[in-house]
Amino acid sequence: MRQRTLDELEAGLPWIQQVPADEGTLRMIVIRPSRDARRVLEEIEISVSGGVHGDRWESDCSKRLPNGQSHPDMQISIMNVRAIELIAGETDRWQLAGDNLYLDLDLSHDNLLPGQQLAIGSAVIEVTAIPHNGCRKFGERYGSDALQFVNSEIGRELHLRGIYAKVVVDGVVSVGDVVRKVSSTEGTER
Repeated sequence: MRQRTLDELEAGLPWIQQVPADEGTLRMIVIRPSRDARRVLEEIEISVSGGVHGDRWESDCSKRLPNGQSHPDMQISIMNVRAIELIAGETDRWQLAGDNLYLDLDLSHDNLLPGQQLAIGSAVIEVTAIPHNGCRKFGERYGSDALQFVNSEIGRELHLRGIYAKVVVDGVVSVGDVVRKVSSTEGTER
């Protein structure tokens, strides 16, 4: 597939910015069982202890705690489905980004501050403060203009490369599930 130019990507910003703010949809689930491997699933279990089950987060997280454990604030990587659709085009190329959940939901800093909880399926997750930035591999897969786009000032404000979250309430999530913002007390009382 031809990689999109920066001008083409920037022209798609208004469409991305029309994404729902408070209630959206889970459009794709991806696990990374090993480095550079991807599996697209219809449903997955997520938990406080294991993150996205079957994903390599626990064994191969890029950020570790001093005791060597995977950083819990990076259990789940999430990307705006409109951003990946604009960048990657065909659905079968979305998974190359390596994120776990692709949401039709506003991931921007103004809409989802760290600590904001989201109910998905029977689970609750919480947005964390660790930045999720475009890297060399992202640029190799989607082009240098895509990397520049997600790392631009507006790209960082809108979190076009995505966000990280941790699991607060164990559960099962499925493609098509409604994703909705919840208060922290509402989420933990489930």
